[in-house]
Amino acid sequence: MNVQLHNELKSDIWEIANRLRGPYRPPQYRLVMLPIVVLRRLDCVLEPTKDAVLKQHKKLKAQKLPANAMQKLLGKAADPRRQHPLYNTSPFTFAKLLGDAENIAPNLVSYINGFSPTARAIFERFKFNDQIEKLDSSNRLFTIVKAMADVDLHPDRIDNLQMGYLFEHLVMRFNEQANEEAGDHFTPREVIRLMANLVYTGEKDVYRPGIFRTIYDPACGTGGMLSESEKFILDQNSQANLALFGQEYNDESWAICCSDMLIKDEDTSSIVLGDTLGDGKTFDGFQGKQFHYLLANPPFGVEWKDQQKVIEKEHNELGFSGRFGAGLPAINDGSLLFLQHMISKMHPYKIRDEDAVGSKIAIVFNGSPLFSGDAGSGPSNIRRWIIENDWLDAIVAMPDQLFYNTGILTYVWLVTNRKAPERRGRVQLIDGTRFFKRMKKSLNNKRNEITEDQIRQLTRIYGNYHDGEVAEVLIDGNRETRVVSRILENREFGFLKVTVERPLRMNFEATAERIARLGDQAAFTNLASSKKRKDEAAAAAEINEGRKVQDAIRATLDKLQGKGRYMDREAFELDLDGAAKKVGTKLAAPVKKAIFAALGQRDPKAKICRDSKGRPEPDSELRDTEHIPLPKGTALPLPIEFGPDKPNDRLVKAFRSTIDDYMTREVLPHVPDAWVDYDKTKVGYEIPINRHFYFSKPPRPLNKIEADIAALEGDIAGLLKGLMA
Repeated sequence: MNVQLHNELKSDIWEIANRLRGPYRPPQYRLVMLPIVVLRRLDCVLEPTKDAVLKQHKKLKAQKLPANAMQKLLGKAADPRRQHPLYNTSPFTFAKLLGDAENIAPNLVSYINGFSPTARAIFERFKFNDQIEKLDSSNRLFTIVKAMADVDLHPDRIDNLQMGYLFEHLVMRFNEQANEEAGDHFTPREVIRLMANLVYTGEKDVYRPGIFRTIYDPACGTGGMLSESEKFILDQNSQANLALFGQEYNDESWAICCSDMLIKDEDTSSIVLGDTLGDGKTFDGFQGKQFHYLLANPPFGVEWKDQQKVIEKEHNELGFSGRFGAGLPAINDGSLLFLQHMISKMHPYKIRDEDAVGSKIAIVFNGSPLFSGDAGSGPSNIRRWIIENDWLDAIVAMPDQLFYNTGILTYVWLVTNRKAPERRGRVQLIDGTRFFKRMKKSLNNKRNEITEDQIRQLTRIYGNYHDGEVAEVLIDGNRETRVVSRILENREFGFLKVTVERPLRMNFEATAERIARLGDQAAFTNLASSKKRKDEAAAAAEINEGRKVQDAIRATLDKLQGKGRYMDREAFELDLDGAAKKVGTKLAAPVKKAIFAALGQRDPKAKICRDSKGRPEPDSELRDTEHIPLPKGTALPLPIEFGPDKPNDRLVKAFRSTIDDYMTREVLPHVPDAWVDYDKTKVGYEIPINRHFYFSKPPRPLNKIEADIAALEGDIAGLLKGLMA
């Protein structure tokens, strides 16, 4: 990219935008500047063949040809090489608009209406006609059009890649003015280049002359992922046939993406406007379609409440026949929904099927999808489904402060259903957090960037596929050698979550203090209440009767006062029943439970409390969980159904010996009365990438630390002496 030209364009367009001040506040500049930049770009493209188009249009109108035929012929008149028509049948250009200042508003509307249908649809989404009237009434329209007419945006001077950079800068700059999150709209280009380098590494077919491949982005924004992927492949295989597909819910971003596609003579109908996940009004624009390569930077850390009804319905009714069979993430972050959506659009693949091409995915996440959710939860089950199907190929941890709207660490996941033989059954983790260069000038939260050399280095690390590969990285200004690649078996990300119970041990004593605690027990206080709100007399009678029962219970407990402390609940219960019999009352099970809670106190020296079948009762306060790693040789997928309410009999049967061995080795030597509640055993998956690259640096020698402390104490003493003098 021509950096000097890029900076000149940014400066020129922002200077023009500032002329809107007054009728527009800076956050509103985008309403005018984004569509007028697109309009000027199209004007520069079409101006050389304007006369030929007008001549052909006049001729075709006289012949009264059908609209479809006219569009095709007018498109050829504008550019015979184009497959998708782009033309304008109005007599205007930017230069001619300036020749009639009095009528510039209606002429500009006429100019926009003269575009081919696809281009007109773009300006409809910009809602630019609404702004023309406002600009004209505030006496700004002529000024803005005249200033833009001096900006040369012809493709011979500014190619499509540079135009993409310009649009992304404008979106970011306008969002900064509005205090919005620019990351909702686009991804830094070096991140896209890294993703492209990674996703196409090892892809031999894509570099065959004449090969046809489809590329899809379900959250395409202004189209950066698609454009960069296309450029990456065509730079190395100019004879590749590529079809780009995307979906975007933001009108402005969709319009910018479509304008870029239109100028490049690509099919804009493959860019769908609407919510990819489905919000009830718009849906997945490519239902039933599959793609070879899928890249995305979906919004992360964003709630999916607006899509909740549609997504839950698909999850519950279609299961794995739909997109979200594995599970649903927490409502406050829907990023894993996009990955499941993309997986549903992979071409099928079988090792021995020559016609099965499979697919490969690159997607950007924050840290949440790595470890959020407990074992058996939606996020854990989604990770499990991906890993047990052997689709997770690699994860690259990227530097922080890389994105415009957030400074957090981000991660590129590579997912594919056609791993190379040496990668099957394993996942590569790459630590790229130190591969960055500090920017001279920050852009909002973006203070770091990845250089081209660092992109190549990270791509080599991925392609080398060596466990324990090291690289020289910069840490706190010093060059250090660190491990940057780890390769782990799929089963190493899985674990069994085992619930360990301890027996309930309680002593019981009927003291005034403990009896008073009965007032805190709902089962006891509810005795003197009534739900008969309409019949006051009946309610009063019911409450009065309840108070008599309460008095009888207190009388029962009074008879136990002075009998001392019971260390066995069974003995206490016998005496309690006897005392109740003497006062002529019968204790219902809920009331008896309330008495145990009020008069009882946990005591490790007391006897174990047992249920009616003689089994120890668990103490909820002593309950604990153990995470047991899946043992070597574990065959995946695990014998367990997906979903929190599914039975786990087969899982327990498969791992009973593993659990028992762990308990004998790790738990029972410390708490011999513990046992496992096997019914609560669950399987979980998490990806603790930071743990695998943890580097323990030993502290400095003690004598050096002491010397530093002594030196500091000397400095402080000197400062104090100066104050006292």
